[in-house]
Amino acid sequence: MKLTSMLVRWNPLKYLGIMAGCLIAAASINTFVVPSSLLTGGVTGIAIIFYFLAGLPIGAQTLAYNVPLLIASYKLLGRKYTIDVVIGTLMFSFALDATKFLAAYTPTQDLMLASIYGGIFNGIGYGIVFRMNGSTGGFDILGAIFKKYYSMDIGSVIFGFNCLIVMVAGGLFNVSSALFTLICMYVTSQMTNKVIDGINQRKAILIISDHAKDIADGIIADIGRGVTFLNGEGAYTGAPKKLVMVVVSMTQIAKIKIVVNTVDKNAFMLILSASEVMGRGFTRPNRQNVKYRTDQKINPEIEQKIQDALANRGDD
Repeated sequence: MKLTSMLVRWNPLKYLGIMAGCLIAAASINTFVVPSSLLTGGVTGIAIIFYFLAGLPIGAQTLAYNVPLLIASYKLLGRKYTIDVVIGTLMFSFALDATKFLAAYTPTQDLMLASIYGGIFNGIGYGIVFRMNGSTGGFDILGAIFKKYYSMDIGSVIFGFNCLIVMVAGGLFNVSSALFTLICMYVTSQMTNKVIDGINQRKAILIISDHAKDIADGIIADIGRGVTFLNGEGAYTGAPKKLVMVVVSMTQIAKIKIVVNTVDKNAFMLILSASEVMGRGFTRPNRQNVKYRTDQKINPEIEQKIQDALANRGDD
């Protein structure tokens, strides 16, 4: 494939997002991590160690250490994977040195605050990069290689290498720096997951009731969510059961409970976390292009009870 044809397929918004994520993460490292003598995970953590020991530029080191990893990625993981990694690595390496001046403007000297806020903004930056299907290189490449050829979990491989970095930090500097580095890494990982999964997490709800149709109609009419019927069977009684499945946002769970409780106080409801929801049906459909059941009308008496319960839900 020619480079020009590949460029045509590239999504500019994707790479703007990767660039923004790299800038946020790099700025966080130079604002909170480096001034507090902390480290980060991955190749950047190694670069920070040599920055403290010899004053070598962090960004230039990060790029240099990634070169053999990128070559290995090209040979073992393929060109398509490597191209995005190269772009992310270049952006992140440049951003690390471009934001070096921020070290003089660190807002805190407190190690705990630096590790927490450094982790938060690192996680936001990395999360944006990963959400754009990008990568900043480093141990991500090693993790992908180990997963492909040794069936090892990527997270476990990266965690193992990061533990080595923390041990080196404890030996070269002091145990306190290593412990605060662990806090920073933990906060970074948690914040990264939050950004990747989305701050507004979704919930998948399964409802078992003898009034499944009325509950489904109430959810569709009063909450505006699509509903799916699943056929089930009671293991003890052997009686057929109709399950109602719906995916909602966190803020809609209380409304779902009101609808279910209003229609059937004996209904069984199971709420599950859904970290990522894709496909048609979660957002409101285009009503002009959707065919509904011919018996879609909800029982007027039940509808009135649901409306009254939703209107009074804040009175408790």
